[in-house]
Amino acid sequence: MPRYVIGRVAQAVLVLWAAFTVAFVLLQALPGDAIMIKFQSPDMGLGPEQIAQIRASYAADSPVLVQYVKALGNFLSGNLGYSVQDGVPVSDLLATNLPPTLRLTVLGFTLAVLLAGAIAFLSSLLPPARLRAALQALPSLFVSVPTFWLGIVLIQIVSFRLKLVPVINPGEWVGLILPTVTVAVPISAPLAQLLIRGIDEVRTQPFVAVARAKGASQSRVLWRHVAKNAILPTLTMAGIVLGELIANAVVTETVFGLNGIGSLTRDAVASQDVSVLQAIVVLSAVAFVVINLIVDLLYPVLDPRLRTRPGAWA
Repeated sequence: MPRYVIGRVAQAVLVLWAAFTVAFVLLQALPGDAIMIKFQSPDMGLGPEQIAQIRASYAADSPVLVQYVKALGNFLSGNLGYSVQDGVPVSDLLATNLPPTLRLTVLGFTLAVLLAGAIAFLSSLLPPARLRAALQALPSLFVSVPTFWLGIVLIQIVSFRLKLVPVINPGEWVGLILPTVTVAVPISAPLAQLLIRGIDEVRTQPFVAVARAKGASQSRVLWRHVAKNAILPTLTMAGIVLGELIANAVVTETVFGLNGIGSLTRDAVASQDVSVLQAIVVLSAVAFVVINLIVDLLYPVLDPRLRTRPGAWA
């Protein structure tokens, strides 16, 4: 196990370095210049010499390789650089905008897991065949719903027509109800599909037949014997969709007018604020790597065979 953990950490470091390098190359290849976009406006009243001094302060005129080495060194030392558009450290922007996105991410992921579990287990326990078929068709419907469209529909129906949840000047937590549902519904679909498929496959295993032969009820077999084995593939997908929530936050926060990493990303793209975009890409990569590492370490906890089988960790 220690060798496995060390190897996974080494892979994580390599992935983070690759993400930083690819993001740097792609951002440098973008047409335009964030400094020129902000400071070349006639309203600023700056001359060419003053703009050149500003570019020098941001090291924008240095060779690309020098900029890369300097940016990498700054990231390793915890210095994420300065935002050209806002003129403040990028770390301050992340500290301000990250908590709202984390709240939306945690709530959305929790609701998605509960929704996927309810669909999968109810479709296995309820006796009417048509009702089971309807429940099993829900994930296909959910996965085909665009996030922005779902958000607009929820605003129109739940807020404007039914007047159940306000979207204009709501409270801190009330304002997260509709965004949470908007985020949770699409990502619950792959979780529910994998869980339903896993339950169907595990039910055909011999140990399930033995449990039934001993007189265990259908619900007891499902919860005690089937669920623990069927959840393993879903666990991997859960790690993937949890990382994708950051991408969904861009659309959701834009639709509902929320401040967070999504709105920060939108503004940084509009102003071509490279330092901010670089930090957000690395932050997203860190989230993916850490979540997948946690998922890998949870497998032996849920499956005893991985703890006892020789070489299973490798």
